[in-house]
Amino acid sequence: MIPIKFANKDIFKIKRVDMVCMQGSSALDKYDLKKAHQALKMLLIDRSNEFRVFAKGIGYPTNTKDWELIVLNFCLDFVDCFNVWSNSTPPDHNQIHKCMTQMRQIANGKSNMTEVTHLQNIAYLIAEDFKSIYKRME
Repeated sequence: MIPIKFANKDIFKIKRVDMVCMQGSSALDKYDLKKAHQALKMLLIDRSNEFRVFAKGIGYPTNTKDWELIVLNFCLDFVDCFNVWSNSTPPDHNQIHKCMTQMRQIANGKSNMTEVTHLQNIAYLIAEDFKSIYKRME
């Protein structure tokens, strides 16, 4: 963890994950990073277009380093949000806020629900395909 100082106070932490800096917790923390990177490479063989469409849909540039990893993490988090929404146990405030922030990012600039649903389906497809590939590697 690397503290970021602003006015001599730590305002948030950045976690270093295999040469990629990511803010906050990561859905990929549940996975072995070496296997996760291999599964991502395998997934990109068939799903690189979906990664690009989703990145464009949420406004994330595809010309940055490791953008695919960021998209994968977002998709895994989104599926976790779906599981929170569909669970009978009430979610905590942080889960609600995270999920609503993700929904806002997906829906931002869209003119109808069909566009939003299309991106949600892509996120679900990417996450579930990743999990399937990762599980086969074990």
